[in-house]
Amino acid sequence: MKFGTKCVHEGISPDPTTGAIMTPIYQTSTYVQDAPGVHKGYAYARGKNPTRVVLEHGLAAIENAQFALCFSSGMGAADAIIKLLRPGDEVLATNDLYGGSYRMFTKVFAHFGIVFHFVDMHDFGAMEKLINPKTRMLWLETPTNPMMKIIDIAALVELAQKHNLVSVVDNTFATPYLQNPLDMGVDVVMHSVTKYLGGHSDVIMGALMTNNKDYYDRLAFITNSCGAVPGPMDSFLVLRGLKTLHVRMERHCKNGKAVANFLKNHPKVGKVYWPGFPEHDNHEVAKKQMRDFGGMISFSLKNDSFDMASKLARSFKLFYLAESLGGVESLVGHPASMTHASIPKEEREKIGITDSLLRLSVGIEDESDLIEDLQQALEKV
Repeated sequence: MKFGTKCVHEGISPDPTTGAIMTPIYQTSTYVQDAPGVHKGYAYARGKNPTRVVLEHGLAAIENAQFALCFSSGMGAADAIIKLLRPGDEVLATNDLYGGSYRMFTKVFAHFGIVFHFVDMHDFGAMEKLINPKTRMLWLETPTNPMMKIIDIAALVELAQKHNLVSVVDNTFATPYLQNPLDMGVDVVMHSVTKYLGGHSDVIMGALMTNNKDYYDRLAFITNSCGAVPGPMDSFLVLRGLKTLHVRMERHCKNGKAVANFLKNHPKVGKVYWPGFPEHDNHEVAKKQMRDFGGMISFSLKNDSFDMASKLARSFKLFYLAESLGGVESLVGHPASMTHASIPKEEREKIGITDSLLRLSVGIEDESDLIEDLQQALEKV
């Protein structure tokens, strides 16, 4: 079954009770049992909810996974993965990652004795030097947030398997439309479903997908025990969003290419970070493991100052200044003061997050209107 057909149909069936073509919102906290401990697979909604179960089947299908679990946020999903570890365990994570992940790793789990090393995942020699008997996990994003670095998933899987490490890929930026890390041997894939999978800026959710039954069982136990689960209304909203994921992503990619090329040729723009450019670091790897290059773009101004970046961000008419990404509307963010403010300035600057860096989530509006908006905003700085 092709991807677009999966988005519309896979894992989703008409309601067996009424024939409703859309999965009902099962707004219930508990279920009547036939006898003590005897039920139809549902006992208490923290463990399972029929709307959420259908969504999990759909998410597993589009990521070519056997299993999927949904969480109340992307950070809830990340939290569950780290809970697979024990005090003293060590994690190698990309040094260019979402600021919320960095904050959780360093400000929450580090206090429980889990050690995180933030490394350049292009430097395999440096990575291997850090691997020791306590190392348990590789954590990567690709493309990374916000520098759009491309990490070679197949090569990282080989390294993980060599040292018996759990490999985790945050696939939020790419989505299953552009790449499927599980097909490359990754153990667990994570998504902030809030972003492209939901796609309409109206829900907060996370998800994990895996083909490993042991990891699934352990993660399902954590999910039920710790309770970071989404409600049925949120599950319904994402089910609705999934049906148009392939159509939306096609437009995101088309508009992203147009915006990236416009910025690249603008005299006030310094550098543009977009995996589709031949000169982009690891572009050949991107061509190999991705089907297109997405609608996420970061760029810096030649006048590298916070004031200029702030003025530009406030000058747009269509690109709204807001957190998040992946919705149908275009957004602009300032990573240094917004999504990545929790990362110390010196660490941000090491990976290129300067005071003038802006990150665009290119929506599905008409591309000519987006270009016109960029033009008028850049004229003001």
